[in-house]
Amino acid sequence: MSVVVPVLDERDSLVALHEQITNALAGRYDYEIIFVDDGSTDGSFEVLRRLQKGDPRVCVIKFSRNFGQTAALSAGFAHATGQVIVALDADLQNDPADIPMLVEKLQEGYDVVSGWRRHRKDRLLTRRVPSAIANWLISRITGVRLHDYGCTLKAYRRQALEHTKLYGEMHRFIPAIASWSGARVTEVLVNHRPRLTGRAKYGLGRTLKVILDLITIKFLGSYSTKPIYVFGGLGAISGFIGIACAIAVIWQKVTRAEDITGNPLFVLSGFMAIATLQFILMGLLAELLVRTYHESQGMPTYIISQVLRSGHGQASD
Repeated sequence: MSVVVPVLDERDSLVALHEQITNALAGRYDYEIIFVDDGSTDGSFEVLRRLQKGDPRVCVIKFSRNFGQTAALSAGFAHATGQVIVALDADLQNDPADIPMLVEKLQEGYDVVSGWRRHRKDRLLTRRVPSAIANWLISRITGVRLHDYGCTLKAYRRQALEHTKLYGEMHRFIPAIASWSGARVTEVLVNHRPRLTGRAKYGLGRTLKVILDLITIKFLGSYSTKPIYVFGGLGAISGFIGIACAIAVIWQKVTRAEDITGNPLFVLSGFMAIATLQFILMGLLAELLVRTYHESQGMPTYIISQVLRSGHGQASD
């Protein structure tokens, strides 16, 4: 098992967190703890250095500057050696004692087990209400229904992360991305504790980033190999509006003999005709880019789980 912990200015909680993880896992699992210092400036790295010297199971990765939680998790996943990977926050609000429960759920046949902080110990207006809205929106758009996408405490089978590339602040969308690749996803209730040290790194300012990342995720999940469907659809809509405006202008000219040069519908029909052409050309360019990407790098447009072949046995997942 690999436990990945992104760290940003959490000096006062690291020793207690290491002790709690050790108490939860020692004697039960073969494990490692990967701390990723995401550009801390409060001395967190010095604490992590001491922990690493005292415990050979600890691995510390230090970023040259702050790159964000998604980058920290991505680096931790890349360096993890375990077949099961667990992620949790460093602020002690996630309870390491819940890790065995998540792993047991994985053993029921799931590939991703997400924590659900049903009883959150955070502020109502600035944290819980925006989170509830975001979780509802993400579930509706991605089709993967979870109550708490924002909970870092999650357990993954290694295979579920192999085809998951993370950019921006997309770490919260990992269950949806993994599900689109065929992973089985579920969630379990986990303990959530009040923050006793440090300060929260997120607030209302991340709302716009979540919405923009959600648009990207939806596009990549549904149309990354067929972008012409998106741009062609938009082109069809604008073309329909343009034709409707043109018919209305012609009707006014024929029945009322009105001057069309100053008619706003005439201008709108011309604008929509140009927009239709641009959308279609954008779709064709996107198709060329997609094909160049997949063919130049040998990237398939599918993911194979198993191959069964007579006389050759069964391939691994």
